[in-house]
Amino acid sequence: MKQQLPKLKGSLLIGTNALLLFLFAFAGKQTHAQTGTWTPLKNLAPHPNGGAMLLLSDGSILCKSFGGGFDGIGNIYDKLTPDSHGSYINGTWSSIAPMKNTRLYYSSQVLKDGRVYVCGGEYGTGGSAGETYNPLTNVWTLTPAPGAFVSDANSEILDNGTVLQAIVQGNPFLRQNKIYNPSTNTYINGPSCIGFHNESAWVKLPDNSVLMVDRGSRNSERYIPSLNTWVADATVPVDLYDPWGLETGGAVLLPNGKAFFPGSLGHNAIYTPSGNNSPGSWVAAADFPNGQGTPDAAAAMMIDGKVLCVTSPVPTSFNHFPTPTSYYEYNYVTNSFTRVNAPQGGLTTNASAYVHNLIDLPNGQVLYGTFDAQQYYIYTPAGSQVNTQKPVISNVAHVSGNVYRLTGTGFNGISEGATYGDDWQMNTNYPIIRLTSGTNVYYARTFNWNHTGVRTGALRDTVFVTPPPGLPRGSYQLVVTANGIASDPIIVPMPAGKAADEIIASANDGAKSVATLIDQIKMYPNPAKNQTTIHFVLANASHVSVKVYDLKGKEIASLINADLKPGDYTKLLNTSSFASGIYTVKIVTNKGAENLKLVVQ
Repeated sequence: MKQQLPKLKGSLLIGTNALLLFLFAFAGKQTHAQTGTWTPLKNLAPHPNGGAMLLLSDGSILCKSFGGGFDGIGNIYDKLTPDSHGSYINGTWSSIAPMKNTRLYYSSQVLKDGRVYVCGGEYGTGGSAGETYNPLTNVWTLTPAPGAFVSDANSEILDNGTVLQAIVQGNPFLRQNKIYNPSTNTYINGPSCIGFHNESAWVKLPDNSVLMVDRGSRNSERYIPSLNTWVADATVPVDLYDPWGLETGGAVLLPNGKAFFPGSLGHNAIYTPSGNNSPGSWVAAADFPNGQGTPDAAAAMMIDGKVLCVTSPVPTSFNHFPTPTSYYEYNYVTNSFTRVNAPQGGLTTNASAYVHNLIDLPNGQVLYGTFDAQQYYIYTPAGSQVNTQKPVISNVAHVSGNVYRLTGTGFNGISEGATYGDDWQMNTNYPIIRLTSGTNVYYARTFNWNHTGVRTGALRDTVFVTPPPGLPRGSYQLVVTANGIASDPIIVPMPAGKAADEIIASANDGAKSVATLIDQIKMYPNPAKNQTTIHFVLANASHVSVKVYDLKGKEIASLINADLKPGDYTKLLNTSSFASGIYTVKIVTNKGAENLKLVVQ
């Protein structure tokens, strides 16, 4: 448990830290390869940094501040918008509408429709409340109360668009989870973890399962979405949590498909997924050099595949959050660390590691912010981007008005991007669209992407796009980026001025014409026991009905009967009261119908 503000955290204990640095001076594996560079942003933020940073789907960045409210915690996000050449270093700042509640150390996600979800807060007024932000209206809307206090709590967006939300309010709530449905603005009870999830880091794996190491132990477990349950996984070979603050670092998925978990005590671990519901395997990674560890510290998987790590001296029983902060790059290929200069100059920053935050930018750089500072910095990696699971554009179609639909693969990237751990989530594994004409760079707004996974391979991805207001008519180079890793560019004319079913660009990938209203139909799990999820993409506006019939043709349930806009739709069907047997799920639009067979066990 951290204190409220950095100036109240811990004591310096310079003698203890110096001794630890001496004892661990030769621990770990350290190289002297070329590293990236730091650049300060040209303009100061309106308010001092106060935590989470989030990438909106239009390429702008929201940075939680300590501004606003009456308790010193803050309820204002400052917004960083890149300049006309796509530079975040020369970007401009503004502030969005304040949240309903003040929050510090809370959960955060960017939803599939482009809205922002936040919940809880160890400090402030929002500990037992959630809310969502709509960038189009600049309005925050309260969610229902999640039913318990949410602090130091993790969350993970699932492939159906719902959010798995950890609940923290003492035992047994240290194991409890809720599931938030953005389309209905409701919470339902989720499956409880096997061990304690408080202070844990969650990592999404390629099979969409969520991996964590139980607090204060070497036990790991995974949430399996198809089973809606947590299952025991393999044992970690080293201690990742310190025994005093029970802290550890964030965790990231690497380009090789393995997960890197840095630890508070300086020991680190690598997890290899099984690819199915069976346990994976763990091995010890190289220790951090120079007696460093990660008691609640940020990390970012960069476009060159290396991991930028924020560290501090290993904590002790006398000082759970030591100073100063150091910076390293982890190279998974050589299993080694390279020291990086501090953003402000020199080798260290005189603060605890937990006050620093990182987020991947769409241009391949990393944004850095630190508590109580208005000066932000950009880290530019030295290496070029890895092309594992690089986004590939196969089709760009004009749907109607100012709306386009992109189709391809790899739109969610190879990992979730940057991580902090349990206090907030700063994932960026969703498609961002960059348009370039000469030296001018524009970011379009994306929404209703059909996947939230990582390393989705050959699975077909779709995303809807609206160009920025006032975009001059002309031809643009268009790229899709995920965590800053960019696709090859294609040339597209924008904004649209022809018929709504015009195909702007196509690689003849076998996709349906935009005139076909229903696409990407999925129903899972099937067979179902207590519930199943129905997912589809609507290409054009239409009246849509989704109903369930038994074998005699009797209507059993009606999920949708409404006029819908183009987009990605997900509905949960509760089958707990259904008799075992076969049912038909019928989806009807203005242009026809689709019938799905559902088996209920």
